[in-house]
Amino acid sequence: MTGDQPKFTVEEVESVEAPPRARVEDSEALADKLERKRDYLEGFLAAKPEGVAAGEPGGDIYEGVIAALKDIFDPEIPVNIYDLGLIYGVDVDDNAGVTVTMTLTTPHCPVAESMPAEVELRVSAVPGVRDAEVNLVWDPPWDPAKMSDEAKLELGML
Repeated sequence: MTGDQPKFTVEEVESVEAPPRARVEDSEALADKLERKRDYLEGFLAAKPEGVAAGEPGGDIYEGVIAALKDIFDPEIPVNIYDLGLIYGVDVDDNAGVTVTMTLTTPHCPVAESMPAEVELRVSAVPGVRDAEVNLVWDPPWDPAKMSDEAKLELGML
């Protein structure tokens, strides 16, 4: 035989001892088993869902403000100002005061004077909002990359 061939040892047996059979008295008592195995979902199922604060994403006021912003359309582009990417931030304080930080497509936009006032009016009308303030910023400047995919699709950019 050459050195690179494996060697196998074959062992022949007459019989094999059977494994022991399970006996009822060997099993764990049902009460002990139930005590030991707690339902891992027990705490989860008993927990009450955590509420989302009204001013946080998912909260009533925040989502109402976003819905109101999605109802305001740019007069030159058939897309709402939220999906257009003109809204940089929505902050709701503990007293339900809302601050919207936004921009316009250009500083020379024909609605530069009226758009912030319309945003303030619409946000103020959301149920639960105490007052609204709009901060118009130019930095960072708006560019088409800030648009949502829905807006790009609507404008044929996707």
